Amino acid sequence: MNKTELLVTPANLEHLTELITAGANAFLVGEQFFGLRLAGEFCPEDIKVARKLTKEHNTKLYVAMNGLFHNDKVDALAPYMQKLQEIGVDGITFGDPAVIIARREAGVDIPLHWSTEQTATNYFTANYWGKRGANRAILARELSLDEIVEIKENANVKIEVQVHGMTCMFQSKRSLLGNYFLFQDKAMEVENRSNNKNMFLHDKERENKYPIYEDKNGTHIFSPNDMCMIDELDELLEAGIDSLKIDGVLHDPFYVTTVTSCYRQAIDAYYNSKSSYKEIKKELFNKIKEIQPPLRPLDTGFFFKETVY
Repeated sequence: MNKTELLVTPANLEHLTELITAGANAFLVGEQFFGLRLAGEFCPEDIKVARKLTKEHNTKLYVAMNGLFHNDKVDALAPYMQKLQEIGVDGITFGDPAVIIARREAGVDIPLHWSTEQTATNYFTANYWGKRGANRAILARELSLDEIVEIKENANVKIEVQVHGMTCMFQSKRSLLGNYFLFQDKAMEVENRSNNKNMFLHDKERENKYPIYEDKNGTHIFSPNDMCMIDELDELLEAGIDSLKIDGVLHDPFYVTTVTSCYRQAIDAYYNSKSSYKEIKKELFNKIKEIQPPLRPLDTGFFFKETVY
């Protein structure tokens, strides 16, 4: 049996090295021009160094090209992918079909991972993109555990699922959301707008603070809680989910490295024996809880509750 991949998003090259030591065996990197909501900025030279490191440690390196591209960017797709092929990366995460076309025209054969945030919700669609070049589907965060297992049973492509970190609730390609709420007579207000990476949309009525930042790709609003499935991994591992992702966006490197180490222990314990995992899972959850930022409680996302759109 192949072990499930533990995929993590590093903040920089130093952090990637720490994550290798912590037990991650796959990494997603990229730059804002092509990728969305990245934990750190990796230019092509950084990606080249990262690939050397991952090869030395027999781990995988994937590059994010999951933006939605306007005409002014499409000409840059093929040269970028050709450069990635020269570097030898293991996969490209995409959402825009333009990536498929550009990849074909560029004569590139890097595997594609289909990622469209909310729309990867059934195995028919996953298989549709599989027939068009993708070998992996990154499932929507709004799916229940039962739905994920059903998709895995019927998908002809590999399946990736996020198990820890923030989830994006909203994205606009415009950077106007903060200004909009500042001038509304509502219960919500934008807090700490002076720092784009430490800004919150504050819902006083529900006592929630939604992380929000604006970058080259527009405005992004994240969930008020962090998903944490470390003590609920049994069914995901039993189902043979191919990749479990820890998303490090807006978290500091120490936190992400610690969380990665905990998940490595949990996954290894499960494959050693299910009873070993059951013995340590609560301890690992408590270890993460100890370093969890006070404003971001832990929950299990939509794994065990109905999604309400």
